[in-house]
Amino acid sequence: MKSNKSVYTYILLIIGVAIFINYLGDRFFFRLDFTADKRYTLSEATKNILGSLKETVTVSAYISEELPQQFAQLRRDFREELIEYSNRSNGKVMFEFINPNIDEAAEQKTMQEGVSPVLINVREKDQVKQQKAYMGAVVHYGDKKEVIPFIQAGSAMEYALSTSIKKMTVENKPKIGIIQGHGEASPNSMAQVMQSLSVLYDAEPVKLDEVSINLANYKTLVIINPHDSFPPFHLAKLDEFLAMGKNICIALNRVDGDLQTLSGTEIKTGLEVWLQGKGVMVNPNFIIDQNCGSVMVNQQQGYMTFQSNMRFPYLPLIAKFADHPVTKGLTSVLLQFASSIDFSSPGGDITFTPLASTSEKSGTENLPLTFNINRNWQPHEFPRSGLTVCALVSGKLSGNMTSRMIIISDGDFPINGEGQQARQIPADNLNLMVNSIDWLSDDTGLIDLRTKEVTSRPIDQMEDGKKAMLKYLNFLVPIFLILGIGLFRYQYRRNLRIKRMNENYI
Repeated sequence: MKSNKSVYTYILLIIGVAIFINYLGDRFFFRLDFTADKRYTLSEATKNILGSLKETVTVSAYISEELPQQFAQLRRDFREELIEYSNRSNGKVMFEFINPNIDEAAEQKTMQEGVSPVLINVREKDQVKQQKAYMGAVVHYGDKKEVIPFIQAGSAMEYALSTSIKKMTVENKPKIGIIQGHGEASPNSMAQVMQSLSVLYDAEPVKLDEVSINLANYKTLVIINPHDSFPPFHLAKLDEFLAMGKNICIALNRVDGDLQTLSGTEIKTGLEVWLQGKGVMVNPNFIIDQNCGSVMVNQQQGYMTFQSNMRFPYLPLIAKFADHPVTKGLTSVLLQFASSIDFSSPGGDITFTPLASTSEKSGTENLPLTFNINRNWQPHEFPRSGLTVCALVSGKLSGNMTSRMIIISDGDFPINGEGQQARQIPADNLNLMVNSIDWLSDDTGLIDLRTKEVTSRPIDQMEDGKKAMLKYLNFLVPIFLILGIGLFRYQYRRNLRIKRMNENYI
């Protein structure tokens, strides 16, 4: 009887502890994050944004309920993220989950809010069919509204939420000047860059020959892909801007490759001479890299003509980055006809920091140059390594105040194009451009969020010893774990048996 009472007491105690733990978990939410990039831990930027909220933020999550397992996990992750946002903001972030698939009226309301359905593949009875699903959110702050049309997993979830809140709460956005008048890329041709900048800045075109322009109103000037000459008066304006302690971001081409004529030519704008006066030499050469992109070429085989991708070393795929806020988290940036950057100190307190460079198998080719698309490249044709393609130069570049410049030796990498020529640029191309402007303009912390998520960790790039260790760990750890549990249970039961054999055991 006594034994039965003990069992019941033990069971009731377990139930009570379980209820208490669930209560604490509901009231005091926390997560343990063991990921290398801390993708499930709120960044300092997000904490600062939430800590400065003056009004309540309401997040309406329009996510379908009956989803396959891989998408149902997204719903749980988003709910946990919102709970943490609410806790960090002392309740100023409120949220609700709405199932748009309940009825037609709910679907109509969801689409009116700006969240459209997506088609997902669902496997049922060995068949794959498409299902309509909603996975978006709408963020409200006062009378302002931001739409997240599609929620992505991982740290991209935090970036979407934090930038949406920041965009609605920021006051008096700093101004960024996009220099025009020398054949530069227009703001309309850089849709992705301009959209990203609009979160924190007012980016607007600036012409240096306008008499009424006051450059002191701008945090940073940006020069992207100029083709025409800079007159001395305009270069003097840039010097005046640096003398105020302001910063400049430059992405320029020193050479141009024409795949129609298969020829390479030099580009001169006067900006390269001005940069050389600061110690920065963007050389008139073509970088070649064994790690590269490809071009589509027509090939003839008998009477048949077909297209195929050919590796083209003149399109270097940059994967070597400095440990710097501008390049932290980047994995690969695809450049087009880039040139090498060198530095020769002009004297004074000026420092040069390479931010991105080529692979261990790279080189340069000088003008005049004729491209051979079908060229069979050999390893010995890439004798150099670590050629700089993006650099930071800082110090007293003009006048007595410290200023900074970031120079990238390719003016095409952040350009989408216009009309039928428009295209999406790779994610890290966008990140490099916007990170550069962010770091020069304002230390918001969102620069870290943009590249927080690790997109690729290919195992074939690991050292052989590390790969072997991981392979044996994956194989042996479960076996030893099972053996350990078995030995523990065996010893426990053995001790219990001995105890029961004791004559004083009740």
